[in-house]
Amino acid sequence: MKFVAISDTHGQHERVTLPKGDALIHAGDISTRGNEAEIAEFFDWFKRQDFEYRILIAGNHDFYFERESAKRVREMIPKEVVYLNDSGFSLNGVNIWGSPITPWFNNWAFNRHRDAIKKHWELIPVSTDVLITHGPLFRTLDKTRMGIHAGCKELFQRVQEVKPRVHVCGHIHEAYGTFHKGNIQFINASLVNEKYELVNDPIVFEF
Repeated sequence: MKFVAISDTHGQHERVTLPKGDALIHAGDISTRGNEAEIAEFFDWFKRQDFEYRILIAGNHDFYFERESAKRVREMIPKEVVYLNDSGFSLNGVNIWGSPITPWFNNWAFNRHRDAIKKHWELIPVSTDVLITHGPLFRTLDKTRMGIHAGCKELFQRVQEVKPRVHVCGHIHEAYGTFHKGNIQFINASLVNEKYELVNDPIVFEF
């Protein structure tokens, strides 16, 4: 299977050129302000993309998914889209888990304080093959333009335990890229830079 990973499109999805693949992953921040109109516009685009599977988690800008009831969110999501929120599913034998949670910063959506974030990561099954989180783990594609490692230390610990084959994230725009460490491929798929300019390409990986 060929997966195409993107993240942090911030309302610029119509300008994204996607390579061919079987499954499209978006690792959050589909919007800028997280209102219903932005989310609906994104879904209209996302469901039309030429992939057999379209997988989405929310990001810290995507307030709609946290403010609205679970019922309303389910009603908004097109049948063509798999939305993950501390949840997972199996795709042709590949176990995928997604979470929008990021460490607390300026009261954005899905922010959690360090003492409360661990319980979210404990939900990640040890059988996970592809882990999708909006934010990176500590010291892994997480360095800001100020040189600060903004990733989550608790997520770092859980990834060492679970050892997924691939971890996809975004959030830290300037840390875009991919590398292997051990048997894990780490991907920061943010398509925009720190100035919110659409400059990066989708990242492809295969099983």
